[in-house]
Amino acid sequence: MDFWGFFWLMIWSFFFICYLMVLFQVIIDVFRDDETSGWGKAGWIILLIFLPALGALIYLIARGEGMNRRQRQRYAPVPEESDVRIAHAPGQAAAPAPTPAADPGQQISQAKALLDSGAITAEEYDALKARALS
Repeated sequence: MDFWGFFWLMIWSFFFICYLMVLFQVIIDVFRDDETSGWGKAGWIILLIFLPALGALIYLIARGEGMNRRQRQRYAPVPEESDVRIAHAPGQAAAPAPTPAADPGQQISQAKALLDSGAITAEEYDALKARALS
């Protein structure tokens, strides 16, 4: 195989892998979409099986905006939920720190409530109080 044969093999391989990535993203999105009925999902899958390139292109044009929205929702950070999950991780004794957006009085009262409930120790309360006052 000469240089140009290898070069074109690499170019076509790159485009084929890109095509497969798009096709699998579309298939995943078809199943992830809660707004589409079962028959609609079956229709899209049949189209993607028999005319994969054309079906993926039609899907991206017709439903690309919704695909983008579902992708953003899936990976959007949820700070409150992640703080709770981190605070209640197995083997972790410390309770969540008061929210940094709260004023020092609120932070100290939240820390006091945690101390009273037994979620944190007196040393942790003192550390949270010092952090709120600094």
